[in-house]
Amino acid sequence: MQPVQVVRSGRFDGAARVVAEAVEAKAFPAAVVEVGDATRPVWREAFGRLTYDADARPAAEDTVFDLASLTKVLATVPIAMQQVERGAIGLDDLVRDHVAGWTNPDRAQVTVRDLLAHSSGLAGHAPLYESCRTRAEFEDAICRSPLAHPPRTKSIYSDLGFMLLGFLLERGGTLAARFDVLRAQMAVVEDLQFHPPRPWLPRIAPTEFDRWRGHLLVGEVHDENAWALGGAAAHAGLFGTAAAVGQCARHWLQVLDGRTGAFTRATAETFIRRADVPDGSRALGWDTMRPTSSCGRRMSPRAFGHTGFTGTSLWIDPDRAVYVVLLTNRIHPSRDNEAIRQVRPTFHDAVMEALDISD
Repeated sequence: MQPVQVVRSGRFDGAARVVAEAVEAKAFPAAVVEVGDATRPVWREAFGRLTYDADARPAAEDTVFDLASLTKVLATVPIAMQQVERGAIGLDDLVRDHVAGWTNPDRAQVTVRDLLAHSSGLAGHAPLYESCRTRAEFEDAICRSPLAHPPRTKSIYSDLGFMLLGFLLERGGTLAARFDVLRAQMAVVEDLQFHPPRPWLPRIAPTEFDRWRGHLLVGEVHDENAWALGGAAAHAGLFGTAAAVGQCARHWLQVLDGRTGAFTRATAETFIRRADVPDGSRALGWDTMRPTSSCGRRMSPRAFGHTGFTGTSLWIDPDRAVYVVLLTNRIHPSRDNEAIRQVRPTFHDAVMEALDISD
C-alpha cells in the first residue's frame, strides 16, 4: 500500500474528531477515510474496530468494505462511458432497441440516458431475489415491473434501472470481466474487485446478520438482489479499500484536468452534468452538489459523488481538485442504524474547512 503521512497537527483534526466521535456513538464500528487531490492522497486514517466485540480486529488502512452502490459509479458508469465512446450504445438509444422484453407502451420512449439518470420511471427497489434466480428472470421481472411515475417527470433513485442497464452492458461480456479490463486501464493497483478472495476475509469489515441467509455477512455482498445475481451486478457487488476508491477518484480528476485516461474528458463532463429532470439532482449515474447533499455545504457547485447503503461514499470536487472517501460498515449489526446521515455532511464540511484554512 502507498505510504501516507497522516496529518494530525491541526489540518484534519476536526474531521478526524467527527469520525472518532461517530464511532464512539456507535454510528458505525469501523471507518477508513481518504482525502486527496489529482496526484496523491494527503490524508488516510482508520477508526474503530471491525465489529463491536471487544476483541475485534482494529480497522486499518487496508480494511476492505462492501462498497454497495459505489459499484454504480466505480464500475458501471465508466463501463457505460466506454461503450458510448466505442459506439456500442448511444445515450439516446431506446432501451427497447437493446432489451427485447422492454415492450410495454408506457416505457417505449425510455432511453439509456434515462436509466443512468434514474428517470426511467422504474421503482427504486423490489425484492426480486425472492422469486428470480437467473439474469434472464431478473431482466424479465424488471421489464414487466410497473412504472412508479411517467418517464422523465422526476428522478427516483432506482436499483432496478441500474440492474437493467447492467444487463444491457453485458451483451458480449460479463460486467466483472469488463471491470477487470477497466481497472487495469485506470491503473487501480489497490484492492478493488467483485468476489473478494478468501485471503481477504480477515480484513473485510462485516456487514449485517442477514436473517434471509441465516448468517453474518463477511465478504459476501450485502444487497440481496446482487447476491442472487451471483455477487456481481451493476448496482452493487464491489469490495475495496479506501485507497482503491481514492485511486479511482484521482483518475477522474486527472481526466477532467485534460489527461489521457480510460475515457475522454468530454465524456466525463457529459456524465457529471446534472440531467434535465424536474427537481432532480442526478447526473448520469452520479449525484451532484446541493446544500442538502451528503457532501455538506462547502464543496463547489460542480462537485459530484455517490453513497452506498452499507455506509460508504465518494465525493469529487473538480473545481477544488479534491476528493473525499468515507468507508464504513454502518449496517453492522443492523441496517436500522441510520446515524450516518448526520455524520456524512458534518464530516465533509470539516474536511473542506480544513482545506480552506490551509489554502
